Amino acid sequence: MQSNIKDKVIFSSPKSEEERALVAGACVRKLGIEIPAVLDVFGNSTEQAYTAWPDRIYLIDANGRVAYKSRPGPFGFKPEELKYTLTRLLQPQ
Repeated sequence: MQSNIKDKVIFSSPKSEEERALVAGACVRKLGIEIPAVLDVFGNSTEQAYTAWPDRIYLIDANGRVAYKSRPGPFGFKPEELKYTLTRLLQPQ
């Protein structure tokens, strides 16, 4: 992807959990991601469970339920939709 070249986030596929963590950390820093990020295990069990391919943003509520699932990213990411859901979840009941 051209934007990856511009942002210098091009890496070989990691061969271990440690390499994967290093690549993920570099991407978070280079892309200026400010929200907490988690890393799936090497077998991608979370990706398989949540159908996270292509990339999606999930918001999990306090009960462990999916409160928001974005369209495929990165072009399907709509920050205003996520903000709306966060605002709604954080309102006093």
